[in-house]
Amino acid sequence: MKRLRFHYRMKIDFDVPVKDHRFTLKCLPKDNSRQKIHNIAYEVFPNRFISRSYDAFGNECIYGLCAEQHNAFLIDVTGEAECGRAEYESEDTETDAAIFRYQTDHTRPGAGIREYHKKMRKLFADVKSSKDRLAAAMYFMQRLHKDYEYQSGSTQIATTAEEAFVQGCGVCQDYAHILLSLLRMEHIPCRYVTGMMLGEGLSHAWVELFDGAKWIALDPTNEVVIGEDHIRIAVGRDYRDCLINQGMFTGCNGKAKQNQNICVQVEEIR
Repeated sequence: MKRLRFHYRMKIDFDVPVKDHRFTLKCLPKDNSRQKIHNIAYEVFPNRFISRSYDAFGNECIYGLCAEQHNAFLIDVTGEAECGRAEYESEDTETDAAIFRYQTDHTRPGAGIREYHKKMRKLFADVKSSKDRLAAAMYFMQRLHKDYEYQSGSTQIATTAEEAFVQGCGVCQDYAHILLSLLRMEHIPCRYVTGMMLGEGLSHAWVELFDGAKWIALDPTNEVVIGEDHIRIAVGRDYRDCLINQGMFTGCNGKAKQNQNICVQVEEIR
């Protein structure tokens, strides 16, 4: 088990003043079987009318509204996490996990992923008849890590699994979406995860699969089973359910340009 200190900071600068800014933030990690959060603190600016609640997936959300004009928006979160407290999370039932069996607009396979899945099935014949979901997931993760290339800046946030796969390269979000697509083709409940990782300078994404009794987390970008180095923030069906910042504003005639800067620091406390 490791104790990690984390600092998540996001700043958005607007080139013209905006107002009536309504936002939802999913940036607060919470306790689960694998992690225990300590000393968490956060600052939001502007911070008018702030409240906290949970979404349909149990993610903690910060809701806010700033009616006054402002040229910048900031969220700063600090805290500590005990990671690796358990190897898995066992809080759901098969029925609860059923929603994560279905493809979304961002994971739905096209011709490229379908052909790849067919090829993988032939190479790993036991997947079709095996009831071991983890064995299938591990195989697909290992093959994807071998066949796909990490390339920063090669995709956009709205890039689908099929688009990223056909391109042949992408980032952690794309690895997660493609693995979700493959696992859902196997009728394995699986969910998208956003969080932080030891040594990363940005937020990270990975996958959790439900093996019938518990959730097991896999990081396809790094080809590892999640252990002590990852801090989970949010889960959902794909990246859209886990967006750290969502909002809308007025007062700029639709012409405001945004410059977003994100910095993530995670270090082990010794």
